[in-house]
Amino acid sequence: MANNDPKRFNRLLRVRTLQLNQVRAQEGHARAKVAQEEALRARIAQLAANVAPSPSAGLATSMIAAAHYRERLQHSAQAAERRVEVAEQTLSHAENATREAKRDQTAIEKLIARAEADAALKALRDLEELPPSGRKHADLA
Repeated sequence: MANNDPKRFNRLLRVRTLQLNQVRAQEGHARAKVAQEEALRARIAQLAANVAPSPSAGLATSMIAAAHYRERLQHSAQAAERRVEVAEQTLSHAENATREAKRDQTAIEKLIARAEADAALKALRDLEELPPSGRKHADLA
C-alpha cells in the first residue's frame, strides 16, 4: 500500500473524526458535571445560611438541633467542594483530549490535501510529458 493512499487517509480521517466526536461528548458531560456540582455546592451554602442562629432563639434543644444540622451541612459543603474540584480536573483533561483529537484530525486533513495537491501536480506533469497530438483541429472561428 502506498504511503499516500487516499483510501488509507480517508479511513484515518473517519477514525479521527469519530475519536474527536467521542472526546467532545466526554467534554460536554464533564462540563455538565461541573455545573451540577457547582449547583449542589450553592444549594448547600444556601441551606447553611438559612440555618444560621437567630436572635430570637427559643429552646436550647432547637439550638442544639440547628448546630448539628449546620455541622452536617458544613461536612456536605466540604464534600461538595472536593467534588467540584474533581469535576473541574476531569473537565480540564477532557478539554486537553479534545484539543489533541482536533489536532490529530487536522493533521490527517492536511495530509489528504497535500496528497491531492501532489496527485494534481503529477497529473499535470504527466500531461506535459505527453507527445504532441498529430491531429490538427479545425479552426472554429
